[in-house]
Amino acid sequence: MTRRLDDAVLTDVDRRLSAADAHLAAHYPGDDGRRQPIHTVYIPGDQYSASMPAQWGSAALAAANDAGGLDAVASLVRASNETDCEAETLAALVEHKLTTEPVEDLRIDFEDGYSPSDGTVDDATEDSDIAQATAALRVALDAGTSTPFVGIRFKCLEASTRARGLRTLDMFISGLVASGGLPAGLTLTLPKVTSVDQVDAMVAVASALERANDLPAHRIRFEVQVETPQAILSADGRAPVAEFIHAGQGRVSSLHYGTYDYSASLGIAAAYQSMEHPAADHAKNVMQLAVAGTGVHMSDGSTNILPVGDPDNVAMAWKLHARLVRRHLERGIYQGWDMHPAQLVTRYLATYAFYRGAFAPAATRLRNYVHRHDSTVMDEPATARALASVIRRGSVCGALTAEEIETALDLPLSTVRDIALGRPTRSNQ
Repeated sequence: MTRRLDDAVLTDVDRRLSAADAHLAAHYPGDDGRRQPIHTVYIPGDQYSASMPAQWGSAALAAANDAGGLDAVASLVRASNETDCEAETLAALVEHKLTTEPVEDLRIDFEDGYSPSDGTVDDATEDSDIAQATAALRVALDAGTSTPFVGIRFKCLEASTRARGLRTLDMFISGLVASGGLPAGLTLTLPKVTSVDQVDAMVAVASALERANDLPAHRIRFEVQVETPQAILSADGRAPVAEFIHAGQGRVSSLHYGTYDYSASLGIAAAYQSMEHPAADHAKNVMQLAVAGTGVHMSDGSTNILPVGDPDNVAMAWKLHARLVRRHLERGIYQGWDMHPAQLVTRYLATYAFYRGAFAPAATRLRNYVHRHDSTVMDEPATARALASVIRRGSVCGALTAEEIETALDLPLSTVRDIALGRPTRSNQ
């Protein structure tokens, strides 16, 4: 073969692109393989107890039983129609989840959802409530009954709430360290971020907390809650939300969309504030672009239409919630918020139906791709990663079992994980 470019050309190209290569590797490392919860549950800071997750699971099962059982609710919200498995199979999987791990990610809320029963939120009251919540969490951690991910949402870094928010954060972190250490799944939520400067400040606070508590560097990470138009579009036409991630210096773990604050900031009437409003979709599309390739997770928001009251309202709210969960999953957003125990019913039914419905075709295509079988679909490496990813996510949340995955693909689950993360694999042939 004839070649006329000598090695000096490649050397020159390497030189020209070395800075771009370094930037790409540093800022877009891809999925690091850490687990992403399928939801976040918010509980007011003065109402948290060590038994709260189990209580929510029991309440969710009771709500489903009042409606005829999980299989009946699955049929009601058409979850069982999304997959070829029977409603009873779907119900059994969800019942197991609600019994063993009803809440994946818990946020003890000292921001908008925090309102003590007497209506007073002075420093003494919040100090007492954060101390009590921290002690209760320590009980759950020591007993092994805490949720896989847990933390607090503290008040934002705007001038009016800054001191109180940081005081609560300090008491929570320092209290946990003093009583036995931080949990592996520690998750902190920084709300109402309006500028990159606030992310810079939060990085400095996290570093100071690490030094004060003799913690390893970068032990403290945080989520950024996107609730303001200033996070999506700045005065100079930039998208600050993308800058938040990189200003976080590796500490930003996730972006969470705040349905109602964001909608209200745009002047949208309360009756039309929703996870599926076009303004919400625009914000989430920008967020999705911002996190792509960075390894930072992303979460949709919540619906405040709760499945409570008379049976007709419960059924309507469940149908709405199941549809919204399905909607964000189809759009590549794999996490959302739940605000009431009864929402766990449709969170898991809709999520499990999504993964089980996706499983058979994804398994067939991935098996054909890996084992080089003849197929009517010519998949590429990027598509293979997407196929493996949906199977892996279904396995992590409990919608799919390791046995059915390995049987369908003729591959070990570890290989599926490696393909999903773009890691080298060894052929089993």
